[in-house]
Amino acid sequence: MTHGMTAAAEAGLRADRVTRAAGGRLIVDGVSLAPPPGATVGLLGPNGSGKSTLLRILAGVLAPASGVVTLDGHALPGIPRRTVARRIAVVEQHATTQTELTVRDVVRLGRIPHRRAWSAPTPHDEQAVREALARTGLTERAAQSWHTLSGGERQRVQIARALAQEPRELLLDEPTNHLDIQHQLDLLSLVADLPVTSVIALHDLNLAAMFCDHVLILKEGTAYAAGTPAEVITEELIAEVYGVRAVVTPGDPTQADGPPTPSIRFLRGPAAARRRPIAP
Repeated sequence: MTHGMTAAAEAGLRADRVTRAAGGRLIVDGVSLAPPPGATVGLLGPNGSGKSTLLRILAGVLAPASGVVTLDGHALPGIPRRTVARRIAVVEQHATTQTELTVRDVVRLGRIPHRRAWSAPTPHDEQAVREALARTGLTERAAQSWHTLSGGERQRVQIARALAQEPRELLLDEPTNHLDIQHQLDLLSLVADLPVTSVIALHDLNLAAMFCDHVLILKEGTAYAAGTPAEVITEELIAEVYGVRAVVTPGDPTQADGPPTPSIRFLRGPAAARRRPIAP
């Protein structure tokens, strides 16, 4: 293998057989993930399956007990935190901030990894903030107080803050929780169109099918299945992982805007589940 091929294979953010335990129980058990550059990857699975923990491991907030997370082929613990913060942006599930801040103030926080302590914002800092506000449709709200925003608007501001970091990787933990349908669609459409690699923890299988290029299904901390939504989200898998019955309608293979998008309709009543994890 040539050096160029090796570099390409190691580019970006990767997890290799990472494991993490808490309270004597494995929360993440030997999971590997290598998002293609620019892809939108969905982390799916029931509550307690390890989605949030895996995101924190990818962000370097939690250290794996075994396995390794790499950034462009370099182990994450060996990279300065400021360097990691310039590359990887995180949008938490329940973001909070000081209520007296304006929208612009919150978005400016994304420039902290790029600035020296106590230094004034540079023209590039301000340009990055303006572009993040524009991309998220918040330019007209820039002077508005944070505490006056709706839940969907606050999530959009947090994404703008993350974009102001100018990351190449974006990690989002349940960003659509507590949002109405319109805000869910708007937010995920925004994320999917960004020129970054995104890894999103989601509950809604239909949203994952609509907006994710690839999905990784977690069950009890293990990687249960991985692939495109059309390959992975099946009636059998939903029964095995979620314990419910569903009807999965395949998408139209001739649709012009990407691969077929399956749609899921859930049925009342439980389904017997069989355990069939994917090979590590």
